[in-house]
Amino acid sequence: MTVSSLAAPAQAEARPDRPGATELRLAAFAAHRRARFPLGPLTLFAGPSGSGKTAALRAYEALARLGGGAALGEVFPDPVACVPERARPDAQRRRGFRIGCTVDGPEGPVRLEVAVQAEPELRIVGERLTAGGVTLLETALRDPGRRVVQAAWHTAGSSPVTRGPLPDDRLGTALLPLRVAGRTDGERRVLAAAEQMVVALRSVYACDPSPRRMRAATPLGAGRLLRGCDNLAEVLWRTRSECGHRYAHLVTAVRAGCAGPVTDVLAEPLGDGTVRALLDRGDGVRTHLGLLGDGELRYLALALVLLTGPGVLEVDPAGEVPAALQTLTVLADGLDRGLDVRQAGELVRLAARMCERGHIRLVGAVGDAVPVCEEPGVTVVDLTP
Repeated sequence: MTVSSLAAPAQAEARPDRPGATELRLAAFAAHRRARFPLGPLTLFAGPSGSGKTAALRAYEALARLGGGAALGEVFPDPVACVPERARPDAQRRRGFRIGCTVDGPEGPVRLEVAVQAEPELRIVGERLTAGGVTLLETALRDPGRRVVQAAWHTAGSSPVTRGPLPDDRLGTALLPLRVAGRTDGERRVLAAAEQMVVALRSVYACDPSPRRMRAATPLGAGRLLRGCDNLAEVLWRTRSECGHRYAHLVTAVRAGCAGPVTDVLAEPLGDGTVRALLDRGDGVRTHLGLLGDGELRYLALALVLLTGPGVLEVDPAGEVPAALQTLTVLADGLDRGLDVRQAGELVRLAARMCERGHIRLVGAVGDAVPVCEEPGVTVVDLTP
């Protein structure tokens, strides 16, 4: 495995205003052991089928959902599949996996490590949150008969730490604001680090457009784009009138990635409560999206994702933090699936432009590191054996 960055060398600069993940660690997860992957504003995992690209993105999404407060069973419906294949059970017949990440932001780099027991029952058995060489939160399973872990968080007051139980099916870092009062400098440091980690993790949109579902007319509703982009026509109907500037950029992107002339991207109601999407060819001909190829539909959907934001996508950002201090992270497994070289190149160039602004990040998986990964500003994680 080789890891390389094609971005320009980083210059010394102040801490970022918006929290963002800078490293993903898979100490033991699926096919990965002792793996450390750098994450930039635009990161592409590249390699052949079976190299572990999907597993890396699945681990990132799992951390994101745990950071958003989801229960362990919801995040890992098949936890045994996450255990490394050759992992042997201990004397108590326990097996599990370990994942973690680093988030940089106003508080500096903050590290999170999570150990999960998959067998004989699913539970978090250990968690550690650290910053600046200080352990801010540490949990451990002390009594297997109880559904709690013993937690200790940094206090730096009359006593160095405070201890208490936390549930073993939730991420302790996400629960700290409910348990820590913030009376001492140490507690306030714990809360600031936990908030930075949670804000970076929870604003994640996992996207995998399904061309088959995108071809049908869709009912008018809330207009928030689903993970599979099934309701693409509905979202186009909503966003066209909300931001003409961004919509013009979408039309330009679609023109670059779809065959034939494109002067506009439209959505029209059908009179039965549904709406369908069309490409205006500029000569009186309008092409229903159902007639486009799979690659064109995936390209259009991914371009729309990159050009919109949390208000349009089906995500749950941190409502207590101003939008200007948040960054949306898009996870796109199979980013180049169904796309030809030209479409893939156009999409990566669009992603690079959008990620450079700082409001959006992209972590994607592609089948080949060349040529789509050769764009400036792309961090490439090459998983080729």
